Amino acid sequence: MTPTVVDDAERERVGSEIAAVSRALYERGWMPGTAGNVSVRLPGGAALITASGRDKGDMTAQDMVVVRADTGEEAAPGPLRASAETTIHSAIYRTTDADAVIHVHSPYATAVACRAGRRTHLDSLRIERFELLKGLGLADPTGTEVPVFPNWPDVPRIAADVAGHLAATPQAPPALLITDHGVTTWGRDLAQARNRLECLESICRLLLMIGPGLPAEAKEGVNP
Repeated sequence: MTPTVVDDAERERVGSEIAAVSRALYERGWMPGTAGNVSVRLPGGAALITASGRDKGDMTAQDMVVVRADTGEEAAPGPLRASAETTIHSAIYRTTDADAVIHVHSPYATAVACRAGRRTHLDSLRIERFELLKGLGLADPTGTEVPVFPNWPDVPRIAADVAGHLAATPQAPPALLITDHGVTTWGRDLAQARNRLECLESICRLLLMIGPGLPAEAKEGVNP
């Protein structure tokens, strides 16, 4: 297999961007402790991802691991290990045109994932009517189905579920939930992936504020 070569200057630049995003999300309480992971696709089939076990509040460009974007395999031996959830990132890179992926444990999306998810099979969360849906870059911003995957202990099994769903559902939104776990979004760069994450987290907050549902008259815009 041809070694994955990454320019040192590019690795430093992208690593610094990932570290800055990780620190900002940590400060918002979305990446507590060592939780969560961020990656960016690099030229030549590689990706740079946050290392496992690193405090996201103290991230630097040196806390990154080069992996193969399509498989998640580490490109070369080193002192750091790639995030345990790297295979989920690679599943997204294989099946979409994403160039950046963010996974966090933001409170509202995680709470919704707990409520909407199932332990043994894929489910989905129907979201409609929210103006914030436009922030997800959907072909039809009036509504979408966000997949909610089982939180299998074997992470590659989650990744296989994600790859299968995204390959079979090209119109899927650039976001997913994992039961009892958290939320993942992606985009053409870190800024877009972060913006989509913020929109989905805000939508989930609103869903929890609204509760199980509105009266039928309110849904139809008819005054009681």
